[in-house]
Amino acid sequence: MAEWEIKKTLGQCCGTGRDLAIDEEYFAALVETDQGLQRQDFCTEYWEDHKPQVYCFWKTRIPSPERKKQIFIDNQMLLAFFDRLAAESDPEKIQFRFVLMLILMRKKCLKYESSRIEDGREIWTVRVSGQDRKEEAENPHLTEEQVEQLSAQMSQILQSDLE
Repeated sequence: MAEWEIKKTLGQCCGTGRDLAIDEEYFAALVETDQGLQRQDFCTEYWEDHKPQVYCFWKTRIPSPERKKQIFIDNQMLLAFFDRLAAESDPEKIQFRFVLMLILMRKKCLKYESSRIEDGREIWTVRVSGQDRKEEAENPHLTEEQVEQLSAQMSQILQSDLE
């Protein structure tokens, strides 16, 4: 399994090269490249003028060094990322989506309903809490080590602005 290495913000707009100021709002995005998903940050002006092609994004701020760290991504953003990965067939993205599903189940955003075997694959069905919809995800039968690696990568993606 290849590792995704999502870097922390460099504090610079990828589009203009301009340094982002402390407390400035900007868009952090995951962009699909030949090397896999990579993080790129865009200042608001560049984002609005050029609408860059991205896989997933979130709006955040350059943190003040004195400010206490806090989780900046909410459950709806995690669920949107989970939904976005639904159509993917790449094994690494299937693995990533499965771990994200487990996290969402732990946060009670998804509730396990059932599983079935289909074409030799185990498919889990989960219900989205507070909504009348179900989602399915393939269980890639990850080892504990793979789950830990993916969880660490996910933590790096979701909290990289905070360190």
